[in-house]
Amino acid sequence: MFDINGGELLVIILVAIVVVGPERMPEYAKQLRAWVVRGRDYVNQNKDQLKADVGADVDWTQYDPRQYDPRRIVREALAEPSAAPAARAAGATTAGAASAASAAHASGQSVTATGIPYDAEAT
Repeated sequence: MFDINGGELLVIILVAIVVVGPERMPEYAKQLRAWVVRGRDYVNQNKDQLKADVGADVDWTQYDPRQYDPRRIVREALAEPSAAPAARAAGATTAGAASAASAAHASGQSVTATGIPYDAEAT
């Protein structure tokens, strides 16, 4: 976030000690501690409030925005097996394909060998 490495942080602390001085340093350290404790309590209070409002048994994976990554969607679609080529290789036709073929004939469309309606004028 701030891109501060260890050496830079050490320089900032040394400058703060010189600027603030040794007399006021314990007071500022107490204030910093109080802010950190107050921030931690605020986060824990809101976390508890969220659990009380939503419930403890929420499946947070369904709200993960990484699931909508297009690369992941394509990779999963390519990885899952397709049943359509196996059905065509066996020569199987389903009732859905037969009804689509009869509807295609009624509308004046031609039907391919696999039973899928094909409109030559639309392509």
